Amino acid sequence: MRQFTFFALVLMIFSCKEKSPELPKVVPLNHPAVITEEFIYEIDKAPTPECHASTVAVSNGVVVASWFGGTKEKNKDVGIWVARKTNEKWSSPVEIINGVQEDGTRYPCWNPVLFKPKGKPLYLFYKVGPSPQEWWGLYMTSKDNGQTWSEPTELPKGILGPIKNQPIQLADGTILSPSSNETTSGDWTVHLEYSMDSATWTNSEPLNDPEVFGAIQPVILNYGNGKLQLLSRTKNGVVSENWSDDFGKTWSTMEATSLPNPNSGIDGTSLQDGRQFLVYNPTDKNWGDRVPLSIGLSKDGKNWDRVLDLEPLRENTDKEGEEYSYPTALQAEDGKIHVVYTWNRKTVKYVVIDPEKLQ
Repeated sequence: MRQFTFFALVLMIFSCKEKSPELPKVVPLNHPAVITEEFIYEIDKAPTPECHASTVAVSNGVVVASWFGGTKEKNKDVGIWVARKTNEKWSSPVEIINGVQEDGTRYPCWNPVLFKPKGKPLYLFYKVGPSPQEWWGLYMTSKDNGQTWSEPTELPKGILGPIKNQPIQLADGTILSPSSNETTSGDWTVHLEYSMDSATWTNSEPLNDPEVFGAIQPVILNYGNGKLQLLSRTKNGVVSENWSDDFGKTWSTMEATSLPNPNSGIDGTSLQDGRQFLVYNPTDKNWGDRVPLSIGLSKDGKNWDRVLDLEPLRENTDKEGEEYSYPTALQAEDGKIHVVYTWNRKTVKYVVIDPEKLQ
């Protein structure tokens, strides 16, 4: 009798214990254009408490993703992390570089950008420094599709590298890198950096008046025949634009587009079928909502259709603290679009899209 009572008591204790909260799972979008949607790593296996500013590239068929991670953005322990997808499975994230200097001083790392020039190794550009006002640009290269990396090389003084979004490469080999500056006085300006070899660079003058538009983190869209569009994040509640008709040598004055922007990063790519593809937060509250996260399509860069919410504004959820932001998007040679973005600063979400089914 005593034995029965003891075991009954044990069972009662365990049955009364509070169940562990379920970890967040990917909510299927159930859209015919979506081929894959998954976390690069599960939250319970996160290598760092926070992550942000992810980037993606396809290098000789291998999908490579990178982001910065640490206890919190701006903290000194923030480094650059990489994961690779082979045989339909993501590798465990690896920290490939941190901000430790020769004298032992450590600074946070920022905004990695993966880029695969034609006939060149895979590049990873990133920034190191105490803040965006004081950071400097570096890059590393990989000859084995992101498995191993060279020692870092610092970019020339005055060259920051791509600030958030990937460069584009023109038919003649010219690389146009979208960049920007944030000053200690609060001015935000965008500019381009040009190279023919990914090693030597020149830069343009600022392409905006910061008193009219405070703009950073541009993305370049290529319409062909020398026509380019620059779309930027702004403090003004809208995505801004500049246009070039001479392969980026000269640019129009910055103006507002019809797209809202809550002072959050955007990215896009020019599709093989001539359409323009953009991932953005379709709200206009300054420093406001980074939910939902949506896809826009355009044929002319002026009229945009919001065709899919990657992260919809779901019912019965508390928006406070939710963040789906800082996307990177590219179209691989096989036509599929690869997108990565910050998922609540806890993990990186990866989505593959078939543009033929995106109307």
